[in-house]
Amino acid sequence: MKVTHRFLFIAFFTIALSSGCSNNAEKQESAVAIDTLPARDLPEILADKKLVALTEFSSYNYFIYKGVPMGFDYELLERFAKHLGVELSVVVVNDMDNIMDRLRAQEGDLIAANFTITKERAEAISFSKSVMETRQVLVQRLPEKHWTLSAKELDKALIRKPSQLIGKTIHTRKGSSFYARLMHLMEEVGDSIHIKLEADLGTEQLIEKVATGEFDYTVMDENIALLNKSYYPNIDIKTALSLTQRIAWATRLRSPMLLDTLNAWLTQFKKTEEFAVIYMKYFKARTQHKARVLSEYSSLGGDKISPFDDLIKEESKRLDWDWKLLAAVIYEESKFVADAESWTGAGGLMQLIPETAERFGADSIADPVQNIHAGVGFLKTLEEYWSEEIPDSNERVPFVLASYNVGLGHMLDAVRLTEKYGSNKFDWNEVQVYLALKADPEYYKDEVVKHGYCRGAEPVVYVKDILTLWSHYQNTGSN
Repeated sequence: MKVTHRFLFIAFFTIALSSGCSNNAEKQESAVAIDTLPARDLPEILADKKLVALTEFSSYNYFIYKGVPMGFDYELLERFAKHLGVELSVVVVNDMDNIMDRLRAQEGDLIAANFTITKERAEAISFSKSVMETRQVLVQRLPEKHWTLSAKELDKALIRKPSQLIGKTIHTRKGSSFYARLMHLMEEVGDSIHIKLEADLGTEQLIEKVATGEFDYTVMDENIALLNKSYYPNIDIKTALSLTQRIAWATRLRSPMLLDTLNAWLTQFKKTEEFAVIYMKYFKARTQHKARVLSEYSSLGGDKISPFDDLIKEESKRLDWDWKLLAAVIYEESKFVADAESWTGAGGLMQLIPETAERFGADSIADPVQNIHAGVGFLKTLEEYWSEEIPDSNERVPFVLASYNVGLGHMLDAVRLTEKYGSNKFDWNEVQVYLALKADPEYYKDEVVKHGYCRGAEPVVYVKDILTLWSHYQNTGSN
């Protein structure tokens, strides 16, 4: 901002200083409030049996493809949660400038994103050992018909030295490490670079706007720029603006046990072939990754979960369910394969046995329309049964799902066992314990059990998997 009148500048500075003092006071009060929250470290995470990760929707962090959650950071998170023996919950942060505040406010246990270690950030949060190393590069558009230019002509047409950015406008986010680097770069070149702040745009959206000509320049980590180069071949990413920097995950300062455990795991896991395969999948096999990201069944490139979305949306109205919950059931049953068959004789998208399909009006199990209609009919019957006992629709869902998987009789056995042993028979967290115990003779031979033995752990995992998948689908932008 250039101010020509000294009086206006002084007035503006006075107002800004006053505003800054007010903001600093608010930040200090906020910090005090955060610091008075009960400490949440590894023992609390293990007790809750849940690890909550903050991340960003992007082609490298986390996205949904053909109904399956994916992403470099997501796949590492899955392995780390499994190492801890807890469930993983993913919270998508749309405004990455606020992600550290959300971590400190205990909205998540760690940040798992393409997050650069900086001195300023390290004063507020704790960084893990580096997940990878990269450098910042300038993202600019190649000139038209660039393929007709020699290498020398191309370099002359593009910015190849930081000093050439003087007077140019670069779009970035204020809370990013790129903004901090640009501020230092101005000091190094001894002149102004115009920085346009874009609070509402994500990392990859900035690259897209350069590729489409809306913006001229942005700055990006090279590993992410290389991924996006495969989507936008008209961008150039060869001009480095920084030395090598470390990318890491982050925890709260008051979570030292979680940090130590994470560091020990990262050190070992990065040495494994499994880590190498995951890294290759997202950062080396770019053609395959591009196909996933740009697919209409990607939460990044399209707005579909499956080829049957319209049908699922229509049928879900009969249940008064979120259609994404029904989609999660169908994925769990058949992976959206219309002619899927199981060894038990069940078939189709919702894995119906012939008797059930016929009961609810399906002549052909393999026909998607008939199969989903009959499957929803069965779910509706279970919904109506459990609604008399459990009025709250959210609390009712696990009972309906478990009944669909293992049968209403076995679920009623589990409810009776739960009541007999003094627990809440309408609390899924308690009922699932006794459902799993129906594989134990002491329990399946109990006098209150009417339907005998069952592998009760299977429906418990079934319900957990569907609810987890549903939470992922809810993170997508598809309606």
